[in-house]
Amino acid sequence: MAHWLLKSEPDSYGWNDLVRDGGTEWDGVRNHAAARHLRAMAVGDDAIFYHSGKDKAAVGIARIARAAQADGDEGWVSVRVEPDRALPRPVTLAAMKAADGLQDMAMLRQSRLSVSPVTDAEWAVLMELAGE
Repeated sequence: MAHWLLKSEPDSYGWNDLVRDGGTEWDGVRNHAAARHLRAMAVGDDAIFYHSGKDKAAVGIARIARAAQADGDEGWVSVRVEPDRALPRPVTLAAMKAADGLQDMAMLRQSRLSVSPVTDAEWAVLMELAGE
C-alpha cells in the first residue's frame, strides 16, 4: 500500500465536504507530475487530506476507492477518493517543516504540487504528529 497527500482549498472543497459527500472524484488535476501520481494510485492506498490556503494543515485521511480513469479527452486522469477518518489533531505546515524526518517530503520540496507521494517513514512521522 502506498501513501499520498492530496491538497485542496477548504473554501472550494474541504474535508467536511468530502465527509458530507461520502467521497468525490479527484479530478481537474492539470499538472503532469501530479497526474503521474494519480496514475500510480491503487485502490486501498491512503492519502493525507491537506487544507491549503489559509488553513495550511493536514486534517484527515482519505482512501483511494477507484484507480485512475480518464478525465477528459486530453490524457488527464482522476481517481475516486473517500473519507476514512479525521486526524485527532491537525498537522500544520509549520509543524511539518519543523519535524525531523520530513525535510525531504515531496510536498515541502514542491509546494505547488496538489498530489504528491508520502514515504512510509514520512507517514509514520505525520501520524505521530497527528496523535495517531
